[in-house]
Order: sequence, then structure tokens, then C-alpha cells
Amino acid sequence: MTSSSTPGLARFNTLADDEAAAALHEVCASAAWGRAILSRRPYTTAKALLLAGDAATAALTPVDLADAMAGHPPIGRPKPGDPTSSREQRGMADATEELKAEMLELNLVYQERFGHVFLICATGATGEQMRDAVKSRIGNSPEQERDIVRTELGKINRIRLTRLVEEGKY
Repeated sequence: MTSSSTPGLARFNTLADDEAAAALHEVCASAAWGRAILSRRPYTTAKALLLAGDAATAALTPVDLADAMAGHPPIGRPKPGDPTSSREQRGMADATEELKAEMLELNLVYQERFGHVFLICATGATGEQMRDAVKSRIGNSPEQERDIVRTELGKINRIRLTRLVEEGKY
């Protein structure tokens, strides 16, 4: 897939820096991540963009990682009017009220323990799978959890970058 055969990639490559930065901020709230992606434009292929995204995610400092996580709402509580978080958390939409309440409580316990939202690549996951994941991760050390969060953030960023390239949306 080349830039010329991928309208979304061609469009991204030709956006003004401030417009591209805004689009990247919707993919990942870390300004450092966005700057790293911008600095390598233009991209000749979608794969090159995804690899740059992976490298930028791997290079995030703890502060940058916190910035990235700040852009994600808690599981089960997508941002009102935000189609991206609603789409990604679709697995919680049909959850029972009991599961939603349990997830809210688990989110609070997790956030108290680690100081940030529970981050998981929720795309395609059921409410039960997300609940089970938070339950299994609450016992992790902060270092283990930071590594898992980085991996999950990388998955989310890849999905959003792919959507940006394929559909011009995130």
C-alpha cells in the first residue's frame, strides 16, 4: 500500500502540521508521541506509519505515558458524544447493570492502586473479558502494569492509525 494508493495516508502526509497534530492527538493524547510521528512525515506506506507509531509508543517516558492515558475514559464510561470511545468500548454497551456496576467499582480500585485509568484495547472485547482483565491486572506490580499499559496503548494506537489511513477518521 503506497501513499498514492491510500487516500487517507496521502491526506495525512499533506495536512498542515497543526492539522496533522490535531488528528494525531485524537489517536494518542501524548504530545511526545504526536511529535515523533510528525517528525517522520511523509510516510510512503501505511506500514511505515504503523512502525513509526510502534517506535513512538515504545519511546514514551512515564510522563508521556500518563499523558497518553489521560486521553482515555474509564471502561464502561465512554466520553459523551465521542464516537471513538463508544465504538471501542462497544462490548460494555450491552452489559448487564450488574456488570456495569462491577466494572465501575473495579475501575475505581484499579485507579486508586495505580493512579490512572485501567487501559485495555477494548475493541472486540466483551464486557466480561474487560472485567476479567482488570481483575487479573489489579494484583500486578506498578512496573508490570506499566509494561502492559504500554502494550495495550500500542494496540489502540495501531487501530486508530489504521482507521486514519483507511478512512481518514480515528
